[in-house]
Amino acid sequence: MKTKIIQITAGRGPSECCWVVAQVLKLFLEEIKANAYEYVVLHREKGSQNGTVQSATVQLKGKEIDTFLSTWLGTIQWIGTSTFRKYHKRKNWFIGMYEIKQVEQLSIKAQEISFQTMCSSGPGGQNVNKVNSAVRATYHPTGDQVVVMDSRSQHQNKKIAIERLKEKVYQSQLQNIQKSLCDQWENHLNVARGNPVRKFKGTDFKKIKKKQSYASNRQQLKNDLRSELKY
Repeated sequence: MKTKIIQITAGRGPSECCWVVAQVLKLFLEEIKANAYEYVVLHREKGSQNGTVQSATVQLKGKEIDTFLSTWLGTIQWIGTSTFRKYHKRKNWFIGMYEIKQVEQLSIKAQEISFQTMCSSGPGGQNVNKVNSAVRATYHPTGDQVVVMDSRSQHQNKKIAIERLKEKVYQSQLQNIQKSLCDQWENHLNVARGNPVRKFKGTDFKKIKKKQSYASNRQQLKNDLRSELKY
């Protein structure tokens, strides 16, 4: 059973694109449910307008996920009049859906962490306030820090600090990848606009089906052949 993490993003697009993200997220989750895949919405960032989503990250599990995602991943186009700017002339709006490379939690090495002890604050009596049982742990490769004062035992606090540090570093990595993905989306948006993987139209967000005309393909081949024979 495969696990995939997918991000739907408006990039730096306006509120209209964030509205499209919200609609696509809804349809995407409906199709996930219809295919009986397991899913979790890991992150959802609201747009500036009500009912809009700047970006959303979804984790899904199941068999043959690659086949399912092949109909979704890429540029998605909505053709319609702005729902926020009545007289805006633009009719074509684009968002992106991409797979996020999954990040494995780092195997943090003891020599990469420094510990600083301090007196605990808060309830616990004089013993807690006099003994340096609280711990600040710093993971030097990333600079991430955590402070733990859960236990009266300095040793136990160190163990807790390491686990929390692992989670914090993992979350930082995930956020960096998401930011990088938005930047990549912005950079290749102009190239990708010409070949959207899905198209929708109107405020009811109806899907536009791709028309396959074999007759037109045959005619194009004939025209190409005639051009070659001229030379």
